[in-house]
Amino acid sequence: MSLESVRAFLSAYAPDIEIIETAESSSTVALAAEAHGVEPAQIAKTICLRVGEQMMLVVAGGTARLDNRKFKDTFGAKGRMLDAEEVAAVTSHPVGGVCPFGLPSPLPIYCDISLKRFDEVVPAAGSTNSAVRIETGRLAELTGASWVDVCQ
Repeated sequence: MSLESVRAFLSAYAPDIEIIETAESSSTVALAAEAHGVEPAQIAKTICLRVGEQMMLVVAGGTARLDNRKFKDTFGAKGRMLDAEEVAAVTSHPVGGVCPFGLPSPLPIYCDISLKRFDEVVPAAGSTNSAVRIETGRLAELTGASWVDVCQ
C-alpha cells in the first residue's frame, strides 16, 4: 500500500518522476547510497518526530544528525523520534522506506539545509527497496516543505 500511495501521489503531482525499484534493500543510508550510486550524504532520509502532540517529518542529508539545540531553538521543544509502529501509522510507510510523499494525511514537512549542497537528492519512495531521484528544490516545493537548519 505504501509504495502505491507514493505512485498515486507522483502520478498526480509529478508524473515525470519515476520510482526506481531495486532488487536489493535500500533501507539504510549506506545501502541506498550503494544501490543508487551516490554518496551517503545525498540520500534524503526522512525522520519522523513528535514535538508535544504535533507530528512532523524532517528530511535531511543521509549523514546529517539532528542537533538537539538547533531543533529546540527552531521548534521550541525537544523532538522525540517515533517508533516503527507510530511511523507506519502516521506515514503509511515502513521504516527504511519513509518519505514525504503519499502520506495518508497532511503533516508539517521540513527540509534541513544539509540537502542544499546537492542539486539532486535520493529519498525513499514508500518501500525498503524503492527511491526517486529529484532536484533538491523540487523536493521541498512538491511536499510543501519549509527549509530549516536543525542538523549538525
